[in-house]
Amino acid sequence: MPVGLVPPDPAALFPVPGVRLGATAARIRKADRLDLLVVALDAGTRVAGVFTRNRFCAAPVSVAKEHLAGRSEIRALVVNTGNANAGTGEEGVRRARQTCEATAQLLGCAAEAVLPFSTGVVMESLPVERIVAGLPGALADLAPAHWGQAAEAIMTTDTCPKAISRRIMVDGVPVTITGISKGAGMIRPNMATMLGFIATDAPVGQVLLDEWVREVADQSFNCITVDGDTSTNDSLMLIATGRAPLPPIEDRRSPACAALRQAILDVAVFLAQAIVRDGEGATKFITVRVEGGKSREECRQVAFAVAHSPLVKTAFFASDPNLGRILAAIGYAGVEDLDVGGVRVHLGDVLVAERGARSPAYREEDGQRAMAEAEIVVAIYLGRGSAQATVWTCDFSYDYVRINADYRS
Repeated sequence: MPVGLVPPDPAALFPVPGVRLGATAARIRKADRLDLLVVALDAGTRVAGVFTRNRFCAAPVSVAKEHLAGRSEIRALVVNTGNANAGTGEEGVRRARQTCEATAQLLGCAAEAVLPFSTGVVMESLPVERIVAGLPGALADLAPAHWGQAAEAIMTTDTCPKAISRRIMVDGVPVTITGISKGAGMIRPNMATMLGFIATDAPVGQVLLDEWVREVADQSFNCITVDGDTSTNDSLMLIATGRAPLPPIEDRRSPACAALRQAILDVAVFLAQAIVRDGEGATKFITVRVEGGKSREECRQVAFAVAHSPLVKTAFFASDPNLGRILAAIGYAGVEDLDVGGVRVHLGDVLVAERGARSPAYREEDGQRAMAEAEIVVAIYLGRGSAQATVWTCDFSYDYVRINADYRS
């Protein structure tokens, strides 16, 4: 079960004017489950994205990047689950293009106006004939309010759909932000998450949208890890339909711009944390906060060293305060001139280490109590400066091994 995460109420997911969503069961890998999603966008919509840096990036990633770079007006996204179309060579690219062409023909737009996305098993040929056959059903289902079933349609090993909406006032005008994401394993993004789609009806300029998608990813999806693996298919898309009756939002210095960016970031952080809360086999949600570093990057190094460590993660699963594992991870994080005498470590409100050793006031039962909680904060103070960074992770349980051992069966 996910940690502190409940399925979204579809009624609480606000439609974004200019966006319609439709899903169907195309039998791509399993029968009787939604596995094909089409997101149709009104004319004038602006789209920006960031993608995996994995050199074995999936064919749809290559095609989507190409279509975005061409600056064609994007009119649709098409997403399939069950098959990643990664490690499939030129044939995979051909099948991703075929998906775009079939979608474009049905929508009456250019193939370059369609962005493809896939997630699932790597190194298997994409059953494009099933996608093409399923597209009419997905298009027949198009509706502005179908965010809930869209979140369900992009799931793989997820146990819970991930979706959220926010509505804010910008210069007296209501503006909507709604987003969905998927991911539970193979999560240590190097740009974003496995799949994430956030839309707003605000009229955000393209230059600003391109900047925001990178900044938002860096402060949300790039701050999570389940298992330290970067997927071949990671993609985060930020969509602005411009349907809200506002003048173009292009000046970063304006209060309206700052408020909208913060709302988009809030949505992204919720979706990123939801992925960790639903991590494969997770029983605990762990915040690793590092303060007192010389730079944010230094703090991120230390935080990820702790968050990635299988020894730390298994200790959290067992509620075993084997604190030497945390100190060891801090020590090998790559901060070469770190003075361990200046480091302090807390588990929740419990000071566990200081001056290079166990705190004199620390008691084993206090550490065990802190680690038994479903949500845990590990606070690390480096004593080197004023920079800070936060990373979110989960524990490793027996179920993580079981889920990944049985993934293809």
